[in-house]
Amino acid sequence: MLQVNYIRENRDRVVERLAVRNFDAVELVDELIALDERRRQLQIESETLAAEANAAARQIGELMRSGKKAEAEAVKSQSGGYKEQQKQLADDLVAIEKELHDKLVRVPNLPHASVRKGFGADDNEVVLEYGHRPALPAEALPHWELAAKYDIIDFELGTKVTGSGFPVYKGKGARLQRAMINFFLDQAEKAGYREVQPPILINETSGFGTGQLPDKEGQMYHIGIDDLYLIPTAEVPVTNLYRDTIVKETDFPIKLTAYTPCFRREAGSYGAHVRGLNRLHQFDKVEVVQIVHPDKSYDVLEAMSTYVQSLLQALNLPYRVLRLCGGDMGFTSALTYDMEVWSAAQVRWLEVSSVSNFETYQTNRLKVRFKTEGGKTQLAHTLNGSALALPRILAAILENNQSDRGIKVPEVLVPYTGFEWVD
Repeated sequence: MLQVNYIRENRDRVVERLAVRNFDAVELVDELIALDERRRQLQIESETLAAEANAAARQIGELMRSGKKAEAEAVKSQSGGYKEQQKQLADDLVAIEKELHDKLVRVPNLPHASVRKGFGADDNEVVLEYGHRPALPAEALPHWELAAKYDIIDFELGTKVTGSGFPVYKGKGARLQRAMINFFLDQAEKAGYREVQPPILINETSGFGTGQLPDKEGQMYHIGIDDLYLIPTAEVPVTNLYRDTIVKETDFPIKLTAYTPCFRREAGSYGAHVRGLNRLHQFDKVEVVQIVHPDKSYDVLEAMSTYVQSLLQALNLPYRVLRLCGGDMGFTSALTYDMEVWSAAQVRWLEVSSVSNFETYQTNRLKVRFKTEGGKTQLAHTLNGSALALPRILAAILENNQSDRGIKVPEVLVPYTGFEWVD
């Protein structure tokens, strides 16, 4: 979340940048500033009262040591209300701080200066397009029909076992999944990321730390009896590994990667655009996370975008990169690039990765800090990206590489699959 000191000192800029998100912040920002002023006033009153109480206690002690018991009792009588006043001030301060916190978490991150105003996907900026879109014959099939033809993904069987959005991968389909996971992890390791295997269940504190709670509570699967959540992305447990940590400046950049299954309720998602692998409740993904020095985070963002693009190039998938507008950007992000691959049979772009810089929004919640050479403690910056989410990558591979013989496996995956064709 944003720091209240920053909001107070940059009120007009905060309002202006949040307007890029179509978020009218005037009333909320003014309420936050007023609450912060009241909080600071209560802190001053509390400190003043504590000083007076301490002074009275010292005076009473001195009078007692001097044998002036009557005068000591008089001072004690006059100062008798200090404890009650201190308790009341403490209670008022707790209430103010809770109200301030509850309002602060409603404020999204400030968009970077390069993020333009917009209302949705149609307003996103195309940064670049790479590769050639394959020309398929008229009888080309979408991936869900190819999956049935070659018996590699069974959507109906998944519905039987669990429900819609939980496919069963079979035979070469399962091996393709495993091949992509291993390829993506190996590439991440070569790029300097350290692999971790985190839990796929998180507690509420972890969900709050990375901004999934309370913003995306309705999109997460909740295990009520244990009050735990299934992760929507590995970003959550991986970034939380450094919660409440002060790292050394020399530790930067901290680069981590993880493979996990991911779970999203995707409430309200209907229609042809979510058919097959286009939108699932459970899917596999390899994530990359970086915790970096604030001065380096935008250079790192560009490098992470380039890295994700290198994976798409290795798979020989045509893709484009979008810079998201304010209205299409995630609640916690300051700047996001989306990567979309071309789906030749569906004749449309499919999002397969988001790479985002959160600046200090997450680290302020997580309390991830570092000490400068001068000994000053600062908040670090966090970034993350999908590298990559498997379902739509698989959909594009199946559709774009289909032929009369079968489906050609991308060359870089053959050492992992042990076969060149799905046939």
